[in-house]
Amino acid sequence: MKTKILSVLALLLLLTGCKEQKENTVVNNYLDFSKRDDQFTGGIKMIPINTPIGKFKVWTKTVGNNPTIKVLLLHGGPGLTHECFESFDGFFPKESIEYIYYDQLGSYYSDQPNDNRLWTNERFVEEVEQVRIALGCDSTNFYVLGQSWGGILAMEYALKYQKNLKGLIISNMMASAPAYNKYAEDVLGPKLPKVVFDQIKTFERNKDYTNPKYSELLFKYYYTEHILRMPVDQWPESINRAFKHLNPNVYVYMQGPSEFGITGNASLRNWDVTTRLKTITVPTLVIGAKYDTMDPEHMKWMSKEVQNGRFLFCPNGSHLSQYDDQKNYFKGVIQFLRDVDSGEFKKG
Repeated sequence: MKTKILSVLALLLLLTGCKEQKENTVVNNYLDFSKRDDQFTGGIKMIPINTPIGKFKVWTKTVGNNPTIKVLLLHGGPGLTHECFESFDGFFPKESIEYIYYDQLGSYYSDQPNDNRLWTNERFVEEVEQVRIALGCDSTNFYVLGQSWGGILAMEYALKYQKNLKGLIISNMMASAPAYNKYAEDVLGPKLPKVVFDQIKTFERNKDYTNPKYSELLFKYYYTEHILRMPVDQWPESINRAFKHLNPNVYVYMQGPSEFGITGNASLRNWDVTTRLKTITVPTLVIGAKYDTMDPEHMKWMSKEVQNGRFLFCPNGSHLSQYDDQKNYFKGVIQFLRDVDSGEFKKG
């Protein structure tokens, strides 16, 4: 009996030692670019993409080295940029998490063809798959983290290519555009001062989206409550830069001219994958926030609908929780990545 106990203890010590050795190797090599083909550019790659109308290039930048955790960041918009994720620089390197900034086709740092045939969910999914292959990621290390529109893209990618994923993170995005519109109209809108809400709806009925007063009302009463909960003059420079670099052609075609729901003839207005979530089997983290433009209760439901889901609630956050509730956001995301990587992930 004593011999068996000693054998078990020896095995545990051996496993612990191997784990610590692996972790030390990752930490020591995290910033070593010497064996990579993108050392010359500091991690930047312009990746060729095949589309139905020809070849283009998209911009990526890899930060760090970790053979078992590689997180591709899918930005929002559509038509925004990777700059919305620059706060990750303050958290992921300390944890030796490899992450990849990526501007989707049509976004500022990538090629920007002017052809609406390109702006479909299906084509963007194939673009992500081509990026994955070019970066050499696979199911042993590949995660996607999609925020807002990027969350739509992450869900659509998982629904087709989850065999290539190690984990999925859906940040601040519901699984249904009609449900999102209903939440904006029935819940968030009435919380505004009535005179303000009436003015906003009048501008939208008249399609007067370029009126400075319309933008002023949204920023003052809506954006600082539900997009990023800080006074506008305190918004991070990276967010201001991302909005400055927005491609309005892609944004309006897919999302519509307003941030107050998916409006007009936007191509995403009827998007809904609620009945398909149950087919997602990979470990999935769904992130919702108390003040988000998206209903956090819907996101909590999503985390239970997928087969291996976990819900992360940001009590101080809004749509850009990676900025206005960093304490909860990054703690939850990092814990999810660690749990999946170690094989200790539990849904809940």
